[in-house]
Amino acid sequence: MKKLLIGLVAAGVALSAAACKGDDAGGGAKTYTIGIANFLLSGPYFSGMDNAIAAQAKTKGNVRTISTDAGGDAAKLAANVEDLLSKNVDAIIISGGPLESAPAALNAIKAAGKPVVLVDRKFAVGEYTSWIGPDNEAIGKQDGQFLSQRLTGGGKVAVIKGGPADNSIGLARTSGLKSVLGKDSRFTLVEAPDFGNWGSDGGLTVMEGLLTQHPDLVAVFCENDAMCLGAQRAIASANKTGQIVLAGVDGQAEALKAILDGTNYVVTGLNSPNVIGKLALDRTVNVLGGAKVEKDTVVPSPQITKETAAQYLNS
Repeated sequence: MKKLLIGLVAAGVALSAAACKGDDAGGGAKTYTIGIANFLLSGPYFSGMDNAIAAQAKTKGNVRTISTDAGGDAAKLAANVEDLLSKNVDAIIISGGPLESAPAALNAIKAAGKPVVLVDRKFAVGEYTSWIGPDNEAIGKQDGQFLSQRLTGGGKVAVIKGGPADNSIGLARTSGLKSVLGKDSRFTLVEAPDFGNWGSDGGLTVMEGLLTQHPDLVAVFCENDAMCLGAQRAIASANKTGQIVLAGVDGQAEALKAILDGTNYVVTGLNSPNVIGKLALDRTVNVLGGAKVEKDTVVPSPQITKETAAQYLNS
């Protein structure tokens, strides 16, 4: 699977190189300016995506990027897109984070006649040139299958959701888990009443409440690794590390380290911002070079356990 991920990135690099061979008026390679419109950069996943896009651009030699951060404000995202367009960028990459739709931003890009590539988040409405991201339901299903096989005696499994209630990425991940454990009579699923807001501190707070209400938990599934890392701290403080295992999503470095070290963090599913970011930059350059590209590209999300964590830790 790792070879497949490397192959995907390598293919994108090769295609981008071919797309950039057109000469400008001065006889050199055509230069592109690509805007990166981030809904928020406060989380490690989203900042990692932004960094990966910018780093891949630097490998081209003829691509520069302009990055913006809306700080979680949809109106600010639209304003940032307008600002990028005013700077005459050639294309825009949107990292929407937990944002479900961005009609104003997409409409402005369409009106300007520019291509737009979406990463990770595929908006519910609006026109876009291409999207690159994971199969979130499949990742949740993988986690469910792992827990089902590991916890042969069954038990009570808690779910920590990122929020808000209509977040399609989180819903897909939890739906995948439920498709396995929800149909297994050995298990009982309990959803935390509050959202962890996709962060470590939120995961810790939600986990503290779950431990009060459900001291007999045997496992916790979190819709991302950051919340699970916080939940792990709460579990340790309650002296329940030997009782409760954790399953997450994303492949965040700290989670991989915890898995590799043999802690009670036992599994996650790779949703690499590094891989997706590189592929997105390559895809955008390909579009600008006139290449015909896939509308939607699902990036493989291999399961990561103690046996495989080392190979992904520095990828």
